[in-house]
Parts: sequence; C-alpha cells; structure tokens
Amino acid sequence: MPTDDPTAMLPPVGAPVLGTPTGGPSVPSFDDTGSIPFPGGPTTSPTNLPPPRGVARVGGTNGPSGVPGADAGPGGPAGPGGPPPPPASNGDDGAPSVARSSGVMAMFSLLSRATGFIRTAAIGAAIGGGLVGNAYQVANTLPNMLYELLLGGILTSVVVPLLVAAKKRDADGGEAFTHRLLTAATLLLAAATALALLSAPLLTAFFADEETTSASRQLTTTLAYLLLPEIFFYGLSALLGAVLNTRNEFAAPAWAPILNNITVIVTAAVFLLLPGPATLTPSTITGAQVAVLGIGTTLGIVLQAFALWPSLRKVGFRWKWRFDLRGSGLGEARRLGAWMFVYVGVSQLGLIPVIKIANWAGNRGGPGPIIHNNAFLLFMMVHGIVAVSILTALLPRMSAAAADRDFGEVTRNLSLGARLSSVVLVPATAAYLVLGIPLAVTAFRWGNFTQDEAISTGYATMAAGIGLVPFAISQMQIFAFYALRDTKTPALLNIPVVVAKLLFDLGVFLWVPTEWIVVGLQCGNTVSYIVAVLISGRLLKRRLGGLDTLSVTRTITRLGVAAVVAGLLSWAVAYGIQSVLGIGKAGAFVSLVVGGLVLVGVYAVVALRLRVPEVVEFANTVKRRLPGR
Repeated sequence: MPTDDPTAMLPPVGAPVLGTPTGGPSVPSFDDTGSIPFPGGPTTSPTNLPPPRGVARVGGTNGPSGVPGADAGPGGPAGPGGPPPPPASNGDDGAPSVARSSGVMAMFSLLSRATGFIRTAAIGAAIGGGLVGNAYQVANTLPNMLYELLLGGILTSVVVPLLVAAKKRDADGGEAFTHRLLTAATLLLAAATALALLSAPLLTAFFADEETTSASRQLTTTLAYLLLPEIFFYGLSALLGAVLNTRNEFAAPAWAPILNNITVIVTAAVFLLLPGPATLTPSTITGAQVAVLGIGTTLGIVLQAFALWPSLRKVGFRWKWRFDLRGSGLGEARRLGAWMFVYVGVSQLGLIPVIKIANWAGNRGGPGPIIHNNAFLLFMMVHGIVAVSILTALLPRMSAAAADRDFGEVTRNLSLGARLSSVVLVPATAAYLVLGIPLAVTAFRWGNFTQDEAISTGYATMAAGIGLVPFAISQMQIFAFYALRDTKTPALLNIPVVVAKLLFDLGVFLWVPTEWIVVGLQCGNTVSYIVAVLISGRLLKRRLGGLDTLSVTRTITRLGVAAVVAGLLSWAVAYGIQSVLGIGKAGAFVSLVVGGLVLVGVYAVVALRLRVPEVVEFANTVKRRLPGR
C-alpha cells in the first residue's frame, strides 16, 4: 500500500492495503503523512524484502522504516554486494544490539510521524468528522487503493532487486535497464491515472448507498477528480526512491514525506482561513474550499515526488526516455511481482466492504470513515515507531540466517523481535484501553472536529489498541517468510485471513448498532491479526523446525500482568481527574499526562519486580550510561 512515507511496512496477512505511497515505498501503512491506510488493516510495503533467488541484494537499501542503511543491518550500509550484517555483539540473542539499532531508526522516523500526526489533526480540524470528512476520506482512499491494486505492491517488491541485478550484470551498470524500467512504469502509471479519472463518477457511486445525499455524492466525486492524479505521483515517488536506494542515497526519501505533510498542514490552515458557512456540510461547503482541499492534498504528493529530483542529479543519474522495451528483460518484473499482486489483490478485495460499511454508518449519523481512519492512525503511531524499527533491524539478520539455512537463528531473531516489541506494545495496549478517550480528545478536538466525534474516535482507538501485539507478531511472521524468499505462502494464507475478517465485519454490519460499527470494524482488524498469527505460526513452525513460543508467551504474560496493574491505577487516577475537570480539552489533557505517567512508572516497577529479562536489560543499559557509572 502506499504511504507517503517510507516508514511503513508490508501489510500483515489479512490486512487490506491502503494508504499514501512514499518516496521509498511504504506503507501505513500507518503512513507518516497521516493519510493512513484506510483501516481494513494496516500495511507495509516490502521495500526490504529479500531479493528473489539469483538476484543480489544491495546493502543499505531503504527498509520498511525508510531509514538509511536499514537493509544492511545494525553495522550500517554494506554497499552493493557488501557483507551481511554482523552478528550481535552482546548477549546470547543480540537483544542489546538490535534494540540499539532499532532505537536509532525510530528517531529517524519520529519527525515524519510527528508531522503526519499533525497533518491528520489539522485536516480533522478543518473539515470535521462528519459527512464532509467522510467524503474526503472516501475520495482520498480511491487513488491509494487503485495505485496499490494496479502497481504499488509490484513496484515496491521487485524494483529494487531488479535494479540491483542489472547494475551488477550489465556492462553499463544497469543504466539502460533503469531508463527502460522507468519509461515503462511511467507510461503504465499515466494510463492507469487517466482511466481512473474517466471512471471517477462510477468509483464514487460504488461506495454510496441509498442514504447518501446528492450533495455528498457530488462532493466525493469532485474531490476524487482532484485527488486521483495522486496515483501517478505515488508511483513516480516510489520509482525515484528506488533508484536512489540502489545508489546508496537515503536522505531525500526520508525527508520528502515531511514536505508532503507540511504541505497538507498548510492546506488545512488555508481552508480554515477561507470564508465559508457557519456549519460545514456537503451542501454548504464552497467551491473555493473544495479546490483548496483537493489541490492542496495532491500538491503534497507532487512535491514529495519532485523533491527527489535534485538528489538524483547529485548521484549522477539523468533520466532518459527509452522506448526499446522489447527484449529488455522487463518481463522478469511481471514474474517476480505475480504473487505480490495476488497478495495485494486479496487485501484490496477485503478492504472494499470495510469502506462501504463505515460509510454506511456515517451516512446514518454514526461515526464514519474519518473516525475509523483517525483511530487507526493512533493505533499505528506506536507500532510504527517501535515494531517497524525492530523489524527493519531484524530482517537482514533473518535473511542472512535463512540464506545459510540456519533456521535456528531465524527462529531466535523472530522470538527476539516479538519480545522486544511487546515490551512497549503491551503497556501501549493498556494505555489505549484506559486513556483512549482523553488521547483522542486531546489530539482531535480542534476546529470543526466536535467533542462527540473525538469521543467516538476514543472508543474506536480503545478497540484498535487490543490488536497491537498480534499485529506486530503477524508482521514478524510475514517477514520471516520473506526472509526465506517465499512470497507465495503469505499470498495464499492471506485468503482465509481476509475471509475471516469479512465474516466478522458482516456480523458487525448486521447486528451492531450504528454508533458502534466503527468500533466493531476495529475489532475485526484484531480478529484478522490473530487468525494470521495462528495460521502463519503453524506454517512457520513446519518450515523452521519449531518456534520459540514458550519464551515469547512467558515474556508477554509477565508484561501483561505489569500492564494490568499499571492500567488499573492509571484509570483510577484519570477517572478522578475527569470527575473534577470533566472530559473537555483541559480535563482530557491533564488526565492523559498524569494517567500516562502513572501507567509508565507503575508498569516499569512491576515489570522489573517480575524480572522480565528484556526490561531488566534495558534498565541495566540505562544505569550504565548514567553519569558516574
């Protein structure tokens, strides 16, 4: 799926792919632009997939976090054809080394995620969480969805390996092949964009229902016309980012999404400054407001793509159109991308009902697509900084071990990733459950985003938080398959997982009251993650000869006990503050800060008393770095 930022990763099995593509492909999937994948489930793009057999890996390519050198492991970029990442230097399983590496990568992604969060809050303040916000969300979903379905997964999974192979194989260092690939992909992107624009009224009509007003349909269609050109620039950004990756240039793809975010933040500010109606609805929004909203959002993607151009010239690349495509070897891209197309196609089919159900609820006065989207942003915020960074550090290690057929080492790294992620994600789950409402009110209760809409976002965030740990583990398992150079198995097991999610979502649609449908859809995401963990875990156990399930379960259980104790005390403190100050902006902020500090402090103390190894190791590391130690 696309995201505007290369910090997002491959969707877990069963998670419909969507978002806003990146300078190095993404993926929300929380995408750091805040234009997150519409949450049928999060996504990630396989920029850091191991190359297919026979294709050399370039050291230091942008991994899912978009961090320079991520593909080369903690030791830094190895360069083309360079050595595999060094083994961990400390500890039996390398925990300190991986934690240190992933911490550095988390810092790289933090600014992009922060501006992405501000972007989403700014758009919410400008257009609110009602029918106008829902129309914008559906319209902005279309280019993301179509890009990913037609090109996104294939581009991000095969372009870098093919460019690297051509660079090592061809006498000209792969220049001619790169020009032909860019020419063919650009022509395909242009054709897909033109076809989407011609089909805009049909696409928006598909997501409407009998309760959709004519004004809402017209607004969604108008915005779609303005936003669908993003398809072309999503692809261009991904292509240029891939070229830079193969030339060991990572800075531009890392900061270009921030430029996109700033552009959309400015767009929201301009929207708020424009003269407009006292009450913003699809029938009262002005033409100038619609134009600013649509053009400004697309402009962010345009700038993100063209911001990469100076870096291309810096590394000596000059794009030349090459139309001699026959016999150029581009057919290999179709072959390598076939299973990724199956994966993405199944995920997109699973996404369509989610959009329609959320939109159905929004048309009947309940929380709709924009509430669902904002809750998913909060869900992905912690995951994107923590789990994505750990995965980025571990994938090269798992790939190297798999290449040596050292399946025991693959298993150890898989276990390590699950345990390290859980140290943060387990208390984050508790935080979302007990502080979800004050968090949402603090984050989104601005401008046209009402108190009721913020509280609805809080309830959806609470439901989403339950899926944090299974989501992270499902991604670890998917990336273990990619480390084994197997894209077929994830594509096939995605089918029953998406079916399970669709059945759950159908039950939500049929039996859950309108005001709780978005909460139910978030629970459907969690169901898909759990099913994915069970199925992929069983298959991985056969492939690897076993999984370190006992160690992971023991760690998560202890962390869970610490999180429950901390969560209960945090809830009591937050509830006490809200009973005095209320749940307005002031009460929400104070209860969030104080309740959060109580949760973190109590969790740390209890986890240390329970002697959770990963927490103890972290505490010892901090002590060693204190002055005078």
